[in-house]
Amino acid sequence: MIFAKRLTAVALAATLAAALPAVTQAADAAPAARDGAHDFDFDIGVWTTHITRRLHPLSGSNETMELTGTVTVRKVWDGRAQLEEIEADGPKGHWEGMTVFLYDPEARQWSMNFANSSVGKFATPMIGSFANGRGELYGQDTLDGRAILVRAVWSEFTPTSHTYQESYSIDGGRTWEVAFTAHKTRK
Repeated sequence: MIFAKRLTAVALAATLAAALPAVTQAADAAPAARDGAHDFDFDIGVWTTHITRRLHPLSGSNETMELTGTVTVRKVWDGRAQLEEIEADGPKGHWEGMTVFLYDPEARQWSMNFANSSVGKFATPMIGSFANGRGELYGQDTLDGRAILVRAVWSEFTPTSHTYQESYSIDGGRTWEVAFTAHKTRK
């Protein structure tokens, strides 16, 4: 009986020893969590922007307004934050905005905090990340007294240009309507 227990213990130890390299290999093979701290580095610099803004989103109207201007983006905290300054002119005159992007290393996500110079306070932040060559951040807001979802997307990247698009949803994200598009070209 004692011999049988020892034999069982030896067999168990041998089985565990044989399995240990496989467990270690599996742990080594698991992909490391992606660090997105520099996902917005493409945006650093000075850009010419052409903006198309839907005047009455989610109303059925397709009336738009176009603006042209300059966007200046500089990195803060070694790129884990960025400050974006927007100046544009259109049919209603001069417009200015500011965006502060902040990277949360624990969540591995970015927040986008926008302020319009005419309002003077930050809107509700949008939060998200980059995957598959596209950045997507989401937030909640209100439009004409209705709660909406907002999606911000960065795409169509080239070494000298990219597109930013903001869309709204009133049905929980099942459908989206583009409300704002900015095509940016490096100066």
